[in-house]
Amino acid sequence: MKALLWFVLCAAVAANVSFNLMENNALHIVLSAVSGLVVLASGTGLWMLRREARA
Repeated sequence: MKALLWFVLCAAVAANVSFNLMENNALHIVLSAVSGLVVLASGTGLWMLRREARA
C-alpha cells in the first residue's frame, strides 16, 4: 500500500510540474487542481500509515 501511495505521489508531482508548462487555460487549471488534490490525498495517506506503524 505504501509503495502504491509513493508512486501516486511522485507521479502527481511530476504531472503537476509538467502541467505548469502548458499555456494558461481552463484545462490547465483543472488538471493542476486535480493533481494537487491527488498529492494531498496520497501524502495524507502516507502520513496516516506512518502514524499507524508507530502506535
